[in-house]
Amino acid sequence: MEASGAEHMAIDSWLLDQHAKGLQPSSLRLYTWKAPTLSLGYHQRQFPDHWNNLHYRGQLVEIVRRPTGGRAVLHQGDLTYAIVTSGLNGSRREVYRQLCQFLIEGWQSLGIELSLGKGGRDYSKSPNCFGTATSADLVMNDGYKLIGSAQVYREGCVLQHGSIRLQPDSDLFETVFGERLIRTTLADTGSKNYELSRIVEALTKSASEHFQVEFETQRLNDAKIKGAMTTHLLTL
Repeated sequence: MEASGAEHMAIDSWLLDQHAKGLQPSSLRLYTWKAPTLSLGYHQRQFPDHWNNLHYRGQLVEIVRRPTGGRAVLHQGDLTYAIVTSGLNGSRREVYRQLCQFLIEGWQSLGIELSLGKGGRDYSKSPNCFGTATSADLVMNDGYKLIGSAQVYREGCVLQHGSIRLQPDSDLFETVFGERLIRTTLADTGSKNYELSRIVEALTKSASEHFQVEFETQRLNDAKIKGAMTTHLLTL
């Protein structure tokens, strides 16, 4: 599903509330963004002034707030995943480990080995989520952070969502964060394994196998999206 940043964040938050109320089963969403967007962590109140006037190909870059924590994420050339579920035991770090396993297995089927990152002391000092990897993130063998994730809990239920960097624009990334990317695409080999449809298929399959469930595809109609926006729009 492709939608605006505000719509995506409202939908993820709405699905968590619906699950907490027993009105919606556990869910997995895989989605892209209608236009380049900066999502801020729920508690991230300070960010560079120039972010308010960022443009990409003549279009203003939207800034939205996530219901989850962490630092800013630039959503451009990425795929986002969102899991809403409950009944998991252990610390937050252990829950991250449980929920990230399907991502590790899915990417392994595509030929890329991922592992959980290690906590970095400088994480809180950087406005950029991808500036360093924590134990909630997934990195490649060369240390490149492919997936950054964040969580929020409500009434014993958890929303974990994260950005998977596929084809980020290095110039835009540098304009936003003041640093260059060490990799701009996973498709340097020309392999069809890294086409978006193949990635979605692999991650859906690995999630089904890992969680031992059969997914039922549901579409969010306009009324549900409007309801989510009305009750879960997060302001800056």
